[in-house]
Amino acid sequence: MLQRILENRTSDDSDIVMSRRRFVGHLVCGSLLTLGSPVIAEAAKARFPIHKTLAFDNLNTGDKLKLTYYEKGRYISSALREIDYLLRDYRTGDVHRIDPALLDQLHELKMIMGVNRPFEIISGYRSPHTNAKLRNHSSGVANNSLHMQGRAIDIRLEGLDTRHLRNAALSMHRGGVGYYAKSDFVHLDTGNFRTW
Repeated sequence: MLQRILENRTSDDSDIVMSRRRFVGHLVCGSLLTLGSPVIAEAAKARFPIHKTLAFDNLNTGDKLKLTYYEKGRYISSALREIDYLLRDYRTGDVHRIDPALLDQLHELKMIMGVNRPFEIISGYRSPHTNAKLRNHSSGVANNSLHMQGRAIDIRLEGLDTRHLRNAALSMHRGGVGYYAKSDFVHLDTGNFRTW
């Protein structure tokens, strides 16, 4: 009987057979993907965690802070305000909103490095007045620095070679990454990807 069915097939029937084959192929692929879903879920968790926690040690003010700034898909505004204050311009006392994308870069960097130590803060927000003053004393300070927009930070991690920190930051391919070997810190910002 099978022979008779195969002999009597039309071209439309062959499309049905191909569709069935395609369907079975998709079914098999879908099954294989579900077997790997715990691995995929873990990778997604690292990149898109349910909550994000950071710790800071501001070397200029002595302020220390460890907090969760993102939870269940939302930034926590009270935590963001605490971070804004911690990363203030310590020379003038001016406080500015810090770009949450910068915090996310720090969190991703922390995850890549596999550390829970606080980031040591060399410089966070800089007022235009402070930036101009620093620019007069150093050619390494940009005229339109992203520090003045709350989109840049200079950091290091205690006990960790800043070259390793720089390499981990470069691996993210996000924002600007500057390495200052003599001053022993790494600059991160949320501008276009570039390095120096």
